[in-house]
Amino acid sequence: MGTEKANGETKQEIASRIPAEAHPLSEEPTEIASNINYHAQFSPHFSPLKFEPEQAFYATAESVKDRLIKQWNETYLHFHKADPKQTYYLSMEYLQGRALTNAIGNLNIQDPYADALNKLGHQLEEIVEQEKDAALGNGGLGRLASCFLDSMATLNLPAWGYGLRYRYGLFKQRITKEGQAEQAEDWLEKFSPWEIVRHDVVYPIRFFGQVQVNPDGSRKWVDGEIIHALAYDVPIPGYKTKNTISLRLWEAKACAEDFNLFQFNDGQYESALKLHSTAHQICAVLYPGDTTENGKLLRLKQQFFLCSASLQDIMFRFKERNDGKDQRKWSEFSSKVAVQLNDTHPTLAIPELMRLLMDDEGLGWEEAWDVTCKAIAYTNHTVLPEALEKWSQSVMWKLLPRHMEIITEIDKRFVEMVRSTRPDLEDKVSSMCILDNSPPKPVVRMANLCVVSSHTVNGVAQLHSDILKSDLFADYVSIWPRKFQNKTNGITPRRWLRFCNPELSNIITKWLKTDEWVTNLDLLINLRKLADNADLQTEWASAKMASKKRLAKYILEITGVSIDPNSLFDIQVKRIHEYKRQLLNILGAVYRYKQLKEMSPEDRSKTTPRTIMIGGKAFATYTNAIRIVKLVNDVGAVVNTDPEVNNYLKVVFVPNYNVSVAEMLIPGSELSQHISTAGMEASGTSNMKFALNGCLIIGTLDGANVEIREEIGEENFFLFGATADEVPKLRKDRENGKFKPDPRFEEAKQFIRSGAFGSYDYNPLLNSLEGNTGYGRGDYFLVGQDFPSYMDAQAKVDEAYKDQNKWLKMSILSTAGSGKFSSDRTIAQYAKEIWNIEECVSFKKG
Repeated sequence: MGTEKANGETKQEIASRIPAEAHPLSEEPTEIASNINYHAQFSPHFSPLKFEPEQAFYATAESVKDRLIKQWNETYLHFHKADPKQTYYLSMEYLQGRALTNAIGNLNIQDPYADALNKLGHQLEEIVEQEKDAALGNGGLGRLASCFLDSMATLNLPAWGYGLRYRYGLFKQRITKEGQAEQAEDWLEKFSPWEIVRHDVVYPIRFFGQVQVNPDGSRKWVDGEIIHALAYDVPIPGYKTKNTISLRLWEAKACAEDFNLFQFNDGQYESALKLHSTAHQICAVLYPGDTTENGKLLRLKQQFFLCSASLQDIMFRFKERNDGKDQRKWSEFSSKVAVQLNDTHPTLAIPELMRLLMDDEGLGWEEAWDVTCKAIAYTNHTVLPEALEKWSQSVMWKLLPRHMEIITEIDKRFVEMVRSTRPDLEDKVSSMCILDNSPPKPVVRMANLCVVSSHTVNGVAQLHSDILKSDLFADYVSIWPRKFQNKTNGITPRRWLRFCNPELSNIITKWLKTDEWVTNLDLLINLRKLADNADLQTEWASAKMASKKRLAKYILEITGVSIDPNSLFDIQVKRIHEYKRQLLNILGAVYRYKQLKEMSPEDRSKTTPRTIMIGGKAFATYTNAIRIVKLVNDVGAVVNTDPEVNNYLKVVFVPNYNVSVAEMLIPGSELSQHISTAGMEASGTSNMKFALNGCLIIGTLDGANVEIREEIGEENFFLFGATADEVPKLRKDRENGKFKPDPRFEEAKQFIRSGAFGSYDYNPLLNSLEGNTGYGRGDYFLVGQDFPSYMDAQAKVDEAYKDQNKWLKMSILSTAGSGKFSSDRTIAQYAKEIWNIEECVSFKKG
């Protein structure tokens, strides 16, 4: 690569003409180019004779980081002086995506950096592509956390994110003839240029051991093994503000004294490195397999590691702020600290905060409980029973004996409170309590612990929050009616429109005569009155076509499948799960293919050509999800090579779905499928991203779909399927043999069974849709029930797409109605109604 020429010169020769001088804060392209060159030479990570795109990326990132570090330091110096109440957001996942585009965009220095790189013989677009996505998350939960951080920074809120620094992520997905193959993510194979290791921020984390009872009756957790948590900080810049906050990621490490030199020299290498190996395992992968006892222990270790390190850090910061006066009282803790648990993964923050307050700080139970309850709030993200975490009591006692004592006491006091104040709930106590002691496997119900211990519990869409209050947590609501809130999720309009879809973004700014919509998304409503304007529609169509052509180029590069940008681009991308019903989508595609095969060429030519794209990762141990990935690929392999049909239908599986892939897919989409069984998707946020980019939705009344449909107008949403309140009765009817399948549904299944898509045995997958009852039978997710209305809705899509003026108007109205779904709005509500924190800024925006 070192010989690659640009205008007859190597990149190295071009760069050598630019002086290597430090200009860390410059916004002038020539000086920025010098600063990039300075980092290439004086912050080197590669051999000095190369300045190819990879080397240029790292040097560019270092240059951008100069400015971030200055803003970061100023932000935290100001927080330290002002001493506001701060929010600490605990999440097992953050799906950050690439940082370079977002950083220069939020700092408003895209053009100077593009010019600077040109002077160095590079294109910004090419350099951006060198960055690997940070592999710290999996799906919506992690992406939501990242959108929230962006909004916290943009709104100048005093806040921190806390997570784990996973070396190998969840997995990188490859598609082979056998289906999905998993391999380790390599985002840290070299290094991340954005993170800064804080060698002075290290905390001990204990596992196993025993509880020591002291003569005065106090208790202390002792012995066991100790791993150290080391902090890595990632800067999170706000949009057009100097406020830059932190995502603090914990790395697990053992110390030199934990290395047994005697054993090593005696040839006992594994024993000598035992604790180092244990430490490496904790942050190796996100969601390690938990079918074994060791797997369960490792997941629990990860969760506790995050909670303990983060709380020790929070408490250290609280204690150090005594400014030479009397030490702060712990009763003031909740006036300075708000801890938000993102789902049940960080639940152990509750008993850990109690332990630290009682055992280390000497508080009594009542005072510690008061401090804990006032500081901690909990966001619920699911109503799926299998996703509501339950941990084996025996595993918990083994790993965290002191915490199990505390949880047992919390449960005992809660049950006593219910029995003394609400005797009418006696028959509900067994389902409300935290410890389920039912044989053969007694468990700790983490969601129950969160609800009992938190000052606020929120759902993430109105329908979801209503279900929590009326069903899942109804008995708790009768005790604490004011504890429960709704906070409909949102997305950052910076990453998900302004930066990923510049053509459409520029058109919106032109027609609204302002770019203030980027931080005030409600302004999009003003597009409504322009939706019939022919000139706007023409520009809108042009922007969409540019995105579709870019996407078609990407699909050809990554899959080898050529797709027609003039066809309807129909996309479903999300984690593969039966409740998200990718199976309904592919069965619909199979029926469409069968219909096209049976048509005359003349009839075929009258149909709406469609390209169906499906993407998402299936957990390696989730057999039916793996089968669904295989089926999509098998169907695509046949359809895409069928000369009779492939001008009218293509089916493509998009591999290794992540944030950067989403940034390519979403702008190019025209129809997006959000088709989960009603009542099962808490919110969804990709639906918001698609709607914001002018993509129409086919979907059920589930999660945030309900509110999106209300905002953009019912006539601009392709609705189908049973409603959440109908689902229980439909399942009952199925058990009683009352379900009558649609003939089209039977045809689609039979066509797969006929071997039309290869010899793979799909019977186990298709059998899940058949029968009335039994494990893995009875179509629990109502695919057959909703199939006819789904196909009817798809026919309406085909018809609507033929009238492009109507479609474009609907597309504009979709964007115009998306203002509510900004994460800025969501975070402003959290700040006011849950955290009680306020803007803390010493700089004017700009």
